Amino acid sequence: MKDVTFKAETPPRKVVVGTLMKSFWHSYEGLTKRLADLADCIDLMAIRSAEAGFDGKLDLVVLPENAVCDENAKHASERSIAFGGPVRAVFRESARKHNTYIVVPLFLDEGGSFSNAAVLVDRTGEVAGIYSKAHPVLARGAATYEGGVIAGRDYPVFECDFGRLGIQICFDIHFDEGWQALSDKGAEIVAWPTQSPQTILPAARARNGCYYLISSTWRNNTSIFEPHGDLAAQTESDPILVHQIDLSYAILRWQPALQHGELFARHYGDRVGYHYSQREDVGLFWSNDPGKSIGQMVREREMEHETQLFRRYQQGLSSAQ
Repeated sequence: MKDVTFKAETPPRKVVVGTLMKSFWHSYEGLTKRLADLADCIDLMAIRSAEAGFDGKLDLVVLPENAVCDENAKHASERSIAFGGPVRAVFRESARKHNTYIVVPLFLDEGGSFSNAAVLVDRTGEVAGIYSKAHPVLARGAATYEGGVIAGRDYPVFECDFGRLGIQICFDIHFDEGWQALSDKGAEIVAWPTQSPQTILPAARARNGCYYLISSTWRNNTSIFEPHGDLAAQTESDPILVHQIDLSYAILRWQPALQHGELFARHYGDRVGYHYSQREDVGLFWSNDPGKSIGQMVREREMEHETQLFRRYQQGLSSAQ
């Protein structure tokens, strides 16, 4: 179990995330129309942020797998485009307009080498990094991965001004090494652009890696998972999901005095926020008070972090033996 108790000691770090559920199986109406549609979706995320009381703030936008290119093209050479010209211009404008980072998934042409990739654009509209899908799909009877893409080999973690971001893409969900590498490198959020709407495996990945996981999908649901694996937010009908998370948090398991989180609400009111699952006997807690960390509140109420609880158990077990 990864020890993340240190995250409770820093002041609140609020991050507003926007993500999208949108399918791209319909006929491709051209790059100009696709880029305009995606820019409109980002505009709508900013509107939803304002409606939710976040003042229109967007820190991170995650778009679905291959949101930009023609999905109907059979070969990677026909499907892939360079991240330049109108593509770069549109996402630069959106990033600057909304002062946000954007994860832009596309089939990427890098001088005749093709990959299923996600380009991270920073708030100024510049490219902050690229992740190439490490596990492209080999369809039954096919001779090449996804029409001729090259699998990525690296699992970068990008230093954003709000925290540390990793990316995985669709089929990567089934392979341990990338998720573990991102955890080892200190990723706090993992963006998962995907065509698959899975929830069981992503919840386990978030739990094992102790990071937030943000899916952006083609169908069924788009979800945000908390570092202990529970759902923070989900949409199954509305294509737009905007949610605020906090990268300074405490994970608390069931304790008699905790009263499913009511202990904190009673003592701190709206200075504390939490999401507690009685079904799972665990909750995520965060501070809304810039002058007091959630770690201070946990100590004042004499509660144990999840990792402290299990460490105490293991020490007792060793002593008994």
